[in-house]
Parts: sequence; structure tokens; C-alpha cells
Amino acid sequence: MEQSPKDPADLEFVEFGVGPVFTMLHPGGTDARALTPIIERFAEQYRVLAPDRRGHGRTPDADGPMTFEGMADDTIRFLEQHTSGPAPLLGYSDGAVVALLAAVRRPDLISHLVFVSGVYSLAGWPADTLNADVPEFMVDAYAEVSPDGREHFVVITEKLNRMHKTGPTLTPADLARIELPVLVLVGDDDDMALEHIVELYRALPAGELAVVPHASHGVLVEKPDLCRDLIVEFLRPDKPDTFAPVRRAPAA
Repeated sequence: MEQSPKDPADLEFVEFGVGPVFTMLHPGGTDARALTPIIERFAEQYRVLAPDRRGHGRTPDADGPMTFEGMADDTIRFLEQHTSGPAPLLGYSDGAVVALLAAVRRPDLISHLVFVSGVYSLAGWPADTLNADVPEFMVDAYAEVSPDGREHFVVITEKLNRMHKTGPTLTPADLARIELPVLVLVGDDDDMALEHIVELYRALPAGELAVVPHASHGVLVEKPDLCRDLIVEFLRPDKPDTFAPVRRAPAA
């Protein structure tokens, strides 16, 4: 029987473990393999799904520009296909931006959001990071699995650079509409300014903040055990009240 062609919006993905679904989104210019340290630490309790976004990993590029909004649409479609109800979603770097946009658009698909080392607006991008050269190991990793071939990586880099110059464009008012629990997790020596991260945290009604000491933008790789513990604590269904709450003090 002849098979219908695959929808170009379908994302290739890896799957590990059994249990409730936990979806994880990789950084820009990489693929699901970049999440291996944190995936390994959750695969015993969860069925971890890690899709390769368009133009990344084993998912081919598509015609036209890359946008955070387009990737969020792909992620929403992925969650609709592979989850049966609200489930945790983790996004790392560019993946954090995509996850945040998905939460704005379809909060019904997400129970908890783990936002790792990302930004919510253009003001959060550090200029030196946007202009940095791409390490050769990233080109090699792309060439190992991409159906588009090694020579296409320069196209992906150009698309990512344009995307970073135009988005994201969320505002504190947009963030205030995200009512689901959000853990904002960064390294204390991360790429983006901590002031931007604090703005994000403060704008989220149910936000929690974790600044990991002696960690950079590679926080999930550098401190996977500590990050796992922080995320597990965030996902607890039975969180006790804190002793002297300020931000979370009960309303009078």
C-alpha cells in the first residue's frame, strides 16, 4: 500500500523511559542529544520525549525563515500528538523561548514549565553571544545526523541569527497571563543578565527561581544532578508552605 508523504511539520524525536510524559526541547543549533545528561536522570520516572525542531538534528529544514512562533506551533502540534493531557515541558536556551511561547498559546497542554537559560524579549540577548562564532563541534554534530547535509549548516546558522534579531517579543503583561507553574533555572554565570531573568521570574504569577552556583549557559550539562533535584522539587504535587512567605503570602 502506498504511504502518504510525511507532513513537513512532523518532528523527529527520541524517547526514553516509561511513565508519565515529560517533553524536553533542546538549545538552538543542536538537537536532542544535547539534553542527554538531564534525560538520563528523568528516564527512570518519566517517558521523556525530546523532539528535534525544524532544521535541527534529524528533522529536515523547511523553506522560509525560522521563527520562534513557528517552532512553538510545531511544539504545540507535537504535544497534541504525543500527550493525552497537561504534562511537564522543559525548554533549554532557544528551546526555553519556544516552550514559553507554547505556554502562552496553549497552557492547557502544559502542567509545569521548566524554563532553562532563555530570554523572554529581545532585550535579554547578550550582543556578544549573538555575534559569536559557531564551534566546529556543533557543525560536526549537525553533519552526523542531519538529512540536509553538512553544507546546509551555514543556512541554519543564518536563519538562527535572523531569528535572534527579531524575537522573542513577549512583554511582562504577556508573562502575567501564564498561570501555570514555571521554574526559571539559570547558571550564575549564564549568558543573559540576571536582571533580565529576575524580570521574567517576577512577572510570572506562579514562578519559581533557581540560580545554580558555579554554572554557565551549559548548566544542565555541568550540574545535571543538582538540576534534576531542583526540577524534581519543583514538580512535587505536595509542596509544603514556606515558613515566612512574601511573594507567596496568602491573600488577606
